[in-house]
Amino acid sequence: MDTKFSTAIHALILIAGAEEPMTSEQIAMSVGTNATYIRKVTALLRRQGIIRSRQGVKGFELLVKPEELSLLTIYRAVEETERVHCFDLHQNPNDECIVGRYIQPVLTDVFREIEEKAERELGGRTLADCMGRMRAQFAAGDKR
Repeated sequence: MDTKFSTAIHALILIAGAEEPMTSEQIAMSVGTNATYIRKVTALLRRQGIIRSRQGVKGFELLVKPEELSLLTIYRAVEETERVHCFDLHQNPNDECIVGRYIQPVLTDVFREIEEKAERELGGRTLADCMGRMRAQFAAGDKR
């Protein structure tokens, strides 16, 4: 499964909370990946006007207030799609089997309904919500 979405949220929380602009190397260290991958994700966020980097200045700056930045907007930016997509259908079911003949239209409808609910949920949650949850986790201490 692709991790661009969770990586983007992680990076944006860092960028939003930083006193100084965060570099791709610093973000990569926190995310546990390489800076090249972070640059790929931040390029997608930059293209959508969510963050910016300035020539001659290291690091990224958040252009949208965390409370105005929905998780759906972040998802769409990094997944480069308008619709949430969670599930794929298997290909080539056997038409001579009654289940095989009808499984794709049935699952297409079921999956789309679930994805529409996911879109509504993501649209109703913001980066600030994630930051608030992070602060609550920090305040409660590590209970893993």
